[in-house]
Amino acid sequence: MLIMEKLDVTKIEPRMKHPTIFQTYDNLAVGDFFIIHNDHDPKPLYYQLSAEKGDVFGWEYLEKGPEVWEVKISKLKEDEED
Repeated sequence: MLIMEKLDVTKIEPRMKHPTIFQTYDNLAVGDFFIIHNDHDPKPLYYQLSAEKGDVFGWEYLEKGPEVWEVKISKLKEDEED
């Protein structure tokens, strides 16, 4: 089932942003995705996801600033530890 949720991370308390994004990702089924909406380039999140998850996710910029960034994050396959 294809699920699309837009997560506006500008409205999330800073210390909870990455945990919320990771939880949203972990709740996806393979093939599902969500979109994050942010006020800056979330590239550090990409590096953290890559380090912790490996090559199991898709990352596609839908909008690249200068005021709004939107990224589609897809679950391509299950984590190896799942």
